[in-house]
Amino acid sequence: MKLVLLSGGSGTRLWPLSNDARSKQFLKVLESKDKNLESMVQRVWGQLTSVGLSESAVIATSKSQVDMIHSQLGYQVPLIIEPSRRDTFPAIALAASFLYTVENTDLSEVVAILPVDPYVEDRFFNRVKDLGTALQESDADLALMGVEPTFPSSKYGYIVPSSDAVETDYRPVSRFTEKPNEETASQLIEEGALWNCGVFAFKLGYLISILKENGLPIEYDLLLEEYANLPKISFDYEVVEKTDNIVMIPYDGYWKDLGTWNTLTEEMAAEQIGKGVVCAESSNTHLINELDIPVTVLGVSNAVVAVSPDGILVADKEKSPKIKELVGGFDNRPMYEERRWGWYRVLDHVKFEGGQEVLTKRIGVTAGKNLSYQKHSYRSEVWTIIKGEGEFALNDEIRSVKPGDVLQITVGDKHGIKALTDLEFVEVQTGTDLVEEDIVRIFMTWEEVEHHCEAAKK
Repeated sequence: MKLVLLSGGSGTRLWPLSNDARSKQFLKVLESKDKNLESMVQRVWGQLTSVGLSESAVIATSKSQVDMIHSQLGYQVPLIIEPSRRDTFPAIALAASFLYTVENTDLSEVVAILPVDPYVEDRFFNRVKDLGTALQESDADLALMGVEPTFPSSKYGYIVPSSDAVETDYRPVSRFTEKPNEETASQLIEEGALWNCGVFAFKLGYLISILKENGLPIEYDLLLEEYANLPKISFDYEVVEKTDNIVMIPYDGYWKDLGTWNTLTEEMAAEQIGKGVVCAESSNTHLINELDIPVTVLGVSNAVVAVSPDGILVADKEKSPKIKELVGGFDNRPMYEERRWGWYRVLDHVKFEGGQEVLTKRIGVTAGKNLSYQKHSYRSEVWTIIKGEGEFALNDEIRSVKPGDVLQITVGDKHGIKALTDLEFVEVQTGTDLVEEDIVRIFMTWEEVEHHCEAAKK
């Protein structure tokens, strides 16, 4: 069995901690087995490793999340990178073509698709393995996993089984109902319906045949080239609703979708993360503060207070799911991001008349990591080293840097830095178009930079 984990999300439901670059699965608010803070994606990857599935797993994600995944899981995790966001059908189609033409996976191999962030017990993933058995025994085109409902929820879709009696681990699927009201949900549960947790499986050949029927290339490189022209449509609409022969298997263990503040806070490592005070009178209130300034919560109960460089949220927990409706119009750049080399936080961004801008960042580079050797077309920069030691490359010359050093970088200068110890510096950008895309990367590894600078001396 091959596993494809879908890592997407725009980050609006858990604003202000999440954003386009840091969706909910990357928030380090859960408690790991060794009592440290971990994210949902770190938890899930650890669970896959413990049940022996990580070796056959790959993560399908967008370009904006690659650095975050590398930062949290390391470089050994295989990725399928979407050139642009197109919804779940294009993402799964790209994954299928990758497995078929790049990894030479047999068409009879079972492929399981699941979200990258379910909050579940380890045995959930052992149950995923049973999807392959259900496909083989039933000869179905799709096998889904449903969660035994614990209450009539209007937040989830339902899988309704056939009424035909069967003495197997799987049941034929009769129909689907998408997020019904609670009264309808109660009726569905009486019919034996299960929550749709977004986990399903198929034989690779089934999806490859669908690509051929739709006139889409099955070769990975060719599909990458056409990816921007693929329809933005979900796998449910494009495939599941058009498939008649579907079975499902039940899962009766713990499962939760931590997609909103009220559900996430129920599983958080602590009621307070970050600097501040929550007084005793503020019962069932959670504080998550990513800033260096203290936050005090006095006499406010059943609330979530979330503070980050992107904004501040104070919300009643029951009302917090509505945050997506309110912040959908915000079009600010992410103020905090984790990257493969460390992290950065925007401290200030000012735009002046005439188009001139000044952007100030605090940047942290992990010991042993480096920024790429790069240049910019529209901005100059001044770096002030405030912590740690490193090596700085400027126009093919390398020198050592330490706290207090001020580094001048003008438009077009080739530059990069490697941290010998954990390194921090304040970067002040000045220019007319201060965007992350204004980067021409020349070399990615420091070994390439050193070799190039040595050759330039000769």
